[in-house]
Amino acid sequence: MAEAVRSEVKTRREAQFVTLGIGEEVFAVPVEAVLEILDMRPVFRLPETPPHVLGLIDLRGRSVPVLDLRVKLGLPAIPATATTRILVLEIELPGRRLVLGLVADRVIEVMGLDHAAIEPAPDVGVDWNSDYIAGVGRRDATFVVVFDLPALFSNEDAGRLAAIAARPAASFLAHAGAAE
Repeated sequence: MAEAVRSEVKTRREAQFVTLGIGEEVFAVPVEAVLEILDMRPVFRLPETPPHVLGLIDLRGRSVPVLDLRVKLGLPAIPATATTRILVLEIELPGRRLVLGLVADRVIEVMGLDHAAIEPAPDVGVDWNSDYIAGVGRRDATFVVVFDLPALFSNEDAGRLAAIAARPAASFLAHAGAAE
């Protein structure tokens, strides 16, 4: 009985995150937002999308837009490796839910972070976009940047991605065939 109470108290104080790597940096997304973690696979390229939108994957008959997290964060794109993964996330936005894939260099682990140990985004003394950072935690001697997923995607991004996901993949293929 006492063990169950301790476990419940721990659960309330600690949140679970999936950690992912981009280069040497470690980021985290809430575990409840992760639907699946996939090996990298071919992505159907879409015309006239922002550079960070790679295209679509088919996930059991559902069109899922895929974004390159490196490019979204202003880093250079790199070729996929054996450790590259697509995290399929469901993000709660005002008035809708958005399902999308984020390409990361690697997925590290599921880890708990004590709510009290997550600090706000630091003031670095210059103007920088930290709106998408929910906080900064630590994993051993490494910082872990916790994403605020709804803030990571601007309203424009969210609307564009929702429209892309709503179109059947067949319409993209027909459009691509007509262009050839």
